[in-house]
Amino acid sequence: MTINLSSLRKDYRYSVLDEQSVSPDPVIQFSLWLQEALDAGIDHANAMILSTADPEGNVSARVVLLKGAEQRGFTFFTNYQSKKGLQLAANPKAALTFLWIAVERQVRIEGVVSKVSRKESVAYFNSRPADNRVSACVSPQSAVIPDRSFLEAMKDGVLLDLGDSQVKCPEDWGGYVLKPTMIEFWQGREGRLHDRLRYRMKRKRWILERLAP
Repeated sequence: MTINLSSLRKDYRYSVLDEQSVSPDPVIQFSLWLQEALDAGIDHANAMILSTADPEGNVSARVVLLKGAEQRGFTFFTNYQSKKGLQLAANPKAALTFLWIAVERQVRIEGVVSKVSRKESVAYFNSRPADNRVSACVSPQSAVIPDRSFLEAMKDGVLLDLGDSQVKCPEDWGGYVLKPTMIEFWQGREGRLHDRLRYRMKRKRWILERLAP
């Protein structure tokens, strides 16, 4: 089956983006846009593409969920032994991408990733639904497994071992925070003359620049 992708087009008319209307702080501006995405009813507005690379420059990308956006950076949680965890251990530079189609917006973030404290990881782990906590203990994330029944058997074994006890946060599971060095906001505009504003960190200050679309 052939799909004619060249004919797929959409004109953008939702909003505009200019230097006078944005916050001088890109983290505050991101929070404003995230709230507008939530108010627009966008499902999984906190879903983001996390891009990482190994020391040889091989890039991997996958969708993860943002769990915090503060001045220190952007926080997410995962298995430290997963492919992304191993790549971040070897090369802490990473990128995040948010796409909110309903409001014709995209945000790109680049920066350096570090682990959050063990205390913070455990606190977040304990706030998750019980099934999610068990899954984090069961899954050898990114490893090759024989079939689905392998996971089901692992889950049954963990539940049997737990009895009435609560599952504990695994040592190889926890949070990361990406400290941004660049944040770009993209707003779709008519005729493909899109608005792009980039914040770039220079000497501990954010520099705001307009980019050509």
